[in-house]
Amino acid sequence: MSPTSYAVVGGGILGVAIARRILQLQPGAEVTVLEKEPALAAHQTGHNSGVVHAGLYYEPGSLKARLCRRGVRLLQEFCTEHSLAYDECGKVVVALDETERGRLSDITDRARANGVPGVREIGPDELREIEPHVTGVAALHSPHTAIVDYAAVTRAMAQEITAAGGIVRTSVEVTGIRPDGDRTVLTGAEGQQVRAEQVVLCAGLQADRVAALAGGGDDPRIVPFRGEYHLLRPQRRDLVRGLVYPVPDPRYPFLGVHLTPRVDGEVMVGPNAVLALAREGYGWSRASATDLRDVVTWPGFRRFAVRHWRTGVLEMLGSLSTQRFVDAARRYVPELTTDDVVPGPRGVRAQALGVDGSLVDDFRITRRGPILALRNAPSPAATSSLAIAEHVVDILLDRGEAPPPVD
Repeated sequence: MSPTSYAVVGGGILGVAIARRILQLQPGAEVTVLEKEPALAAHQTGHNSGVVHAGLYYEPGSLKARLCRRGVRLLQEFCTEHSLAYDECGKVVVALDETERGRLSDITDRARANGVPGVREIGPDELREIEPHVTGVAALHSPHTAIVDYAAVTRAMAQEITAAGGIVRTSVEVTGIRPDGDRTVLTGAEGQQVRAEQVVLCAGLQADRVAALAGGGDDPRIVPFRGEYHLLRPQRRDLVRGLVYPVPDPRYPFLGVHLTPRVDGEVMVGPNAVLALAREGYGWSRASATDLRDVVTWPGFRRFAVRHWRTGVLEMLGSLSTQRFVDAARRYVPELTTDDVVPGPRGVRAQALGVDGSLVDDFRITRRGPILALRNAPSPAATSSLAIAEHVVDILLDRGEAPPPVD
């Protein structure tokens, strides 16, 4: 019997992790990863903050919570095995007033229910011991929250794939997906073809469009939100020792500005969240009429915008004004000034919106015959990548809970 053939569309951390897992369970399988960019991890994987989320916020028992906790352990083991940086710098979630202190207790309960180790609530004095330049009335301390370089992790996994006989093809943009007997034919923009018995779609910012090529529906739809960061100047990186986060406000769809050290020594301040003018629009100069049309004609976005237009205006002002951006961070680090920061990297978040205008919060996986699609993979998807790979491959091999058959 000939080995089963698989095609994985998307060369971010999820696609590469899934391809690697297939080869772990089926040595000798024909596995091909297709990535439209010249290099792997070119979009969300290579533009995120590098945080290994511990699982503080997620609904206990949800797929997101379960895969996050397992993903942390698998990721740490992988980084140790491959001598990749894995820094448990710790994290404080800082409450600025009594209302936020109350929400902090709810987060603590969730974190403990999810099995996050070492979490505890601390007062302002102990907060100062952990983060001398940070102020607040209380905080949740997560000492094992870590940071990594997800692009480096992706490249290391790709090396395992090729060493096991798999193929990683870059600069191949999939523009067609059609059945042909017992195979699915994937056609590239320049006429390339790959035939496979099983297909996994992990297209990130293009997830809904690639799923549509395979006959999937348009709910949910990806709406791109750009996150902009500033960087602390080298001489001011000692303003924080670890991650400094706000208490999430359930009234608003995005977390807000926080401070994040990276394994390369940089410290990021941000991000904001503004509607990107293109699916891969990392700056104001990058715009796409097609992408904008897809956003504004989607009923889900219009409903979302009616509910959250005030937040959108504030995020836009933060994008246009460094002072407003820094003021948001100064609530936690009062010593911070505009002279302490320089413009930093930008990323685009693939936010799935339902037709009712709701943010799709959990991982969304669907299946149509031999084609499995990751329609939504929000944070902590990078943290959870190795656990998501286990989950997806179990479905492929009929060893796990089947997702909805249509989307």
